[in-house]
This record gives sequence, structure tokens and C-alpha cells, in this order.
Amino acid sequence: MNLRSILPASLLVLALAAASGCAGTEKAPDAGAAPAGGASSAAPANPPSAKQGDALATLDPAVKQYVDAVNSKDLDKVVSAFHADGVVSDVGREIKGADAIRAWVDNEVIGGRLDVLENTPREGGNRVLVQFAPGGSGGFRAYYDFQIRDGRIARADLTYA
Repeated sequence: MNLRSILPASLLVLALAAASGCAGTEKAPDAGAAPAGGASSAAPANPPSAKQGDALATLDPAVKQYVDAVNSKDLDKVVSAFHADGVVSDVGREIKGADAIRAWVDNEVIGGRLDVLENTPREGGNRVLVQFAPGGSGGFRAYYDFQIRDGRIARADLTYA
């Protein structure tokens, strides 16, 4: 899979820098990564660590649905985790409403692997540190700050870690 087809330019630069081990970036482990251009497997290459297990156990149900649906490549389930008027701020780019979120998920999220590394529960949501590996790449770390309303994601702010 061509990374240009699934990543906005800003994410592509960071993903390529991380994969090449450029100064100032942290190279993700290669263990279990799919070969370049290959599809990632549905199951994680390594089981979650105890810290990851603890982080997953304390996720808000809507956030857990999002994570599980991304990893199972279930577009409808990812989209249904959001309110119809939900908003995603992807490194400053605003994606508003169910149709726009569906297009974003389909073009940029499905096919990747999302691992929760840390979780900070808070009133009205979760702030999680994740490792996102789009399309079998080594990936990058990011903070996902989820705001929950009535059991669904009202807003997700995504920023690089």
C-alpha cells in the first residue's frame, strides 16, 4: 500500500522520518511489522503488555469501541462510536460530522494498527497515548484526547506525542 494514499502530508513526513530513524524521532520496533507494501495482520504481532492491558481496562466504552473497531478494520463500528455531529481534530485539521468522519476513517485509519500505550481517564473522556501504524508501517506515537457525550465520542483531538 502506498503511504501517500492513506496519510495526509504532515503525517507522511513524520511516519517516514520515524521509519528511517531520523534524528529527533523514535524508531518504532520492527518486530511484527508487515513488509513494506504488505497488509498488516488483524492480530497484534505482540500481545499487549501489562501496562497496555491496564490502559485498555480503564478506557471509556466508546473509546474502546473505537480502538477495537480500528484494529478489526470495521469501518461502520468506528463511525458508530462517534456522535452524528462528532468532530475529529487530526493534527489541527477539522473533520466534522458522520459523513466526513466516515471518509477520514476509510481513507486514513482503516488498515492500520492502533495500540493503546497509556490511558488517563478524566471526567468526560480519556486521554490516551497510542502507537498508530498505518498500512503496515512502523508508525508513530500520538495523543488522542476523547470527549464523550451520552456514551459516544463527541470530539477526538489527535496530536503527535
